[in-house]
Amino acid sequence: MNRHTHRLFQYIQSKTRLDDSAMERIGACFSCKKLKRNEHLLIEGNVCRYNYFVNHGCLRFYSINEQGQELIRYFAFEGKFGTALSSFIEEQSATENIQAIEKTEVLAIARTDFYHLVDTMSAMNAIYRDVLEMAYVTSQQRIYDFQGQPALERLKWLLQYQPNALTRLPSKMVAAYLGVTPYTLSRLKAEL
Repeated sequence: MNRHTHRLFQYIQSKTRLDDSAMERIGACFSCKKLKRNEHLLIEGNVCRYNYFVNHGCLRFYSINEQGQELIRYFAFEGKFGTALSSFIEEQSATENIQAIEKTEVLAIARTDFYHLVDTMSAMNAIYRDVLEMAYVTSQQRIYDFQGQPALERLKWLLQYQPNALTRLPSKMVAAYLGVTPYTLSRLKAEL
């Protein structure tokens, strides 16, 4: 295990038990990529060919609507996987961008390597299932918890599911994620 894969191995070991040779096999499929603040891993319209594990920093997954408004789907902090899942699975053009919000280090695994591990190692199949389930649950909670909820309740939801958001992300991004103005976010934070 090298210093780049330590957090990944901790994540995997928290989900399933593997011996050292299995961990080495998994680790050999990941490459380390360092990103500058605001650097993009993926631009909308390109095919997402990698799944990313965040070692340090934070990624945001967002799109721009026809009115030029940012729609932020997800923030991936340390110890989380993130990818443009539909593009990754279907090998189709992505409908979102992936950007480092701060200086970030990710471990990237190519789609072919990822699915080979999923197909040949039951432990990676379990990890993949966990990633898919968490993506589904998080998106469902966000959709249904956000619909018709007052802005203060949306902020409380964010603090529960993304506790680092208010301290590490620019207020403008947090406001866009919650669907409120920066002024409203400031007022909501004061209410808490």
